[in-house]
Amino acid sequence: MASEKSKILVVGATGYLGRHVVAASARLGHPTLALVRDTAPSDPAKAALIKSFQDAGVTLLKGDLYDQASLVSAVKAADVVISTLGSMQIADQTRLIDAIKEAGNVKRFFPSEFGLDVDRTGIVEPGKTILSGKVAIRRATEASGIPYTFAVAGYFAGYALPSVGQLLAQGPPADKVLILGDGNAKAVFVEEGDIGTYTVLAAADPRAENKTLYIKPPANTLSHNELVDLWEKKTGKTFERVYIPEEAVLKQIQESPMPLNIILAIGHAAYVRGEQAGFEIDPAKGVDASELYPDVKYTTVDEYLNRFL
Repeated sequence: MASEKSKILVVGATGYLGRHVVAASARLGHPTLALVRDTAPSDPAKAALIKSFQDAGVTLLKGDLYDQASLVSAVKAADVVISTLGSMQIADQTRLIDAIKEAGNVKRFFPSEFGLDVDRTGIVEPGKTILSGKVAIRRATEASGIPYTFAVAGYFAGYALPSVGQLLAQGPPADKVLILGDGNAKAVFVEEGDIGTYTVLAAADPRAENKTLYIKPPANTLSHNELVDLWEKKTGKTFERVYIPEEAVLKQIQESPMPLNIILAIGHAAYVRGEQAGFEIDPAKGVDASELYPDVKYTTVDEYLNRFL
């Protein structure tokens, strides 16, 4: 089912994931709007990103999450609002909800999500407290009456795969691999551009309205052991696998400073509890992006790992 062409506003457009959503929206032919604080930033990298938006035909709207007039003005120009704001601004999305309610014209809102499903996670503290902000925004969105989609995507490939799934490592393993738990729980790894593509495809799709969109491509749903198997096959090497028992993982979470404790808590939820993949989607509450859009040629984990050879 093809998505009709909606005017899509991305809030958090120049952030880590936002730029991919903007690119996907423009590529898929939607009139695309990017909310930016500065249309001519002095930072060279940000200036180059802004230019890439303009080259792709994206309309820049100058505004700020903390300037309600500019926010309402931007929202009035859109049919769909996709928020990709970072963790420090999750709670402040109530401002965006207020602007959408005031504007009265938005047909779909995607609050900033894209990680664990916050309504069904058993993540341990301090992860639970951190994710409570997303839970609050979900409830506020539902209470507002604005049609919504919650996009859940597991691990960003750019975070997890350069280290072949090791949480605190900076690159691929040299001789040994640290694995949480027994390494058999399935996790999900999605390339950031593909997250953008699936999100934009769902933007005007009635099948995703008022539901959670689970982005978990079949070839990218694999255990840490399977991920290491794949890397060993590619490199022709065998790595020592060091398994960290769940008790030790939980102890490390409690003893680590921020943000390492959060990273480890998410890793425990994904790699030990298997929360990203080990469940059936309730069709009354959720939809599988791969089933809705089977023709999307996503980047597989196998292909992604080739970047590090």
